[in-house]
Amino acid sequence: GLVAVDGQIARASARLEQGQQIELAIPEIAPPADLAPEALPLTIVYEDDDLLVVDKPAGMVVHPAPGHSGGTLVNAVLHHCPQIEGVGGERRPGIVHRLDKETSGLIVVAKNDHAHRFLQAQFKDRTVYKEYLALVEGRLTPARGRITAPIGRHPDDRKRQAVLPVDPQTGVSAGRDAITDYNVLGVYAAPGTSSGAPATTFSLVSAELHTGRTHQIRVHFAWYKHPIVGDTVYGLRKQRLKLDRHFLHAHRLRLRLPSTGEAREFVAPLPAELQAILDQLELRG
Repeated sequence: GLVAVDGQIARASARLEQGQQIELAIPEIAPPADLAPEALPLTIVYEDDDLLVVDKPAGMVVHPAPGHSGGTLVNAVLHHCPQIEGVGGERRPGIVHRLDKETSGLIVVAKNDHAHRFLQAQFKDRTVYKEYLALVEGRLTPARGRITAPIGRHPDDRKRQAVLPVDPQTGVSAGRDAITDYNVLGVYAAPGTSSGAPATTFSLVSAELHTGRTHQIRVHFAWYKHPIVGDTVYGLRKQRLKLDRHFLHAHRLRLRLPSTGEAREFVAPLPAELQAILDQLELRG
């Protein structure tokens, strides 16, 4: 009942004709609640006067959003470091980049406006080295490669992303450029299965992002027909391994420090629940 055509409430299936007057009633949106510091566990990999590098656990949302008003990384960081309030924006204080809820690993948080601008510029200029570890379905061939495929909103599901093909007439894609390099670190199989069986073979890969599109690694590997294990959005409908999250971890991050310009590298090992999955499998190559 929010759309009227020529003064009459219209159905969603109504066809429009030229010259008709459309009225749209937009409901008021309640203002977001104030951000509150919360004493949540926080694994700090590095800290100085300008930034925090945190090893985020899977299941934690980075910043408050509809349906996630608390329990986020921002709430935890505000408790640890109250001075970040307002840095870079009121709703996402200190946040320079993001990780999906079910992705674990390294994320950097700016503690002042100078650091926020300095770090954001590095991400924008694509000078930050970002390496992820992922377990994907099947055996990847070749074992080292580059996935170059533009990513944008899924045409039928606005909550998902998709690889958008190039229009043959214009030679342009509606998506934005997205580049992922990968390297197979090991090929695994469920115990007791024949080597190379497609239904039970998995590849542990390192993936380097050259761009930072939403869900980029998940979309690229799904498009490449090797979806990430445990990914309930882009992966297999019936998962072959029991995992309460997807097997994607932000493992390595290299950037320049705001205070000195020095390049520093940070590493977060696989969390216990992901290492346990590998320990259940047999290394085949």
